[in-house]
Amino acid sequence: MSEDSYTPPPDAPEEPATCAYCGERFVDDELLALHHGLAHEEELSEAETDAYRAAREAERDEMRLFRLKALAALVAIYFGFIFVYAFVV
Repeated sequence: MSEDSYTPPPDAPEEPATCAYCGERFVDDELLALHHGLAHEEELSEAETDAYRAAREAERDEMRLFRLKALAALVAIYFGFIFVYAFVV
């Protein structure tokens, strides 16, 4: 995909968050904080380290919720197939 055809998402900020260390751009500050912690860990200030830890914890909570929802969906599909099989046989 060329840069000319890229359309940013409708909720994209006017100015993207830019990494001060490498110049990479991110949609929001939370993604920037995660990038800082993963790519520039040894160069971070205390405030940037705290922002990384908070972003990592928020992402961990979001992933935990996603996994629970995915598990619930799989269980529902599994029991749905069992009920369908029970009525067909």
